[in-house]
Amino acid sequence: MSADYFSLNGIKYIDYKDVEVLKKFLNPHGRIMARLRTGLTAKHQRDVTRAIKRAREMGLLAYIMK
Repeated sequence: MSADYFSLNGIKYIDYKDVEVLKKFLNPHGRIMARLRTGLTAKHQRDVTRAIKRAREMGLLAYIMK
């Protein structure tokens, strides 16, 4: 198991309401960064992607950054 952002910071649940953490995994255009760029495990990358999509649906994150 590799040490990624969530493992190092002891975050067990990736919450869609924690917008500041989710913004770390978006590029300046608002796209979700690839796993090779983020350094996350496959499970955490899936969880981050799911949380970002939920936050966008709830209106907490924009689809496009300007």
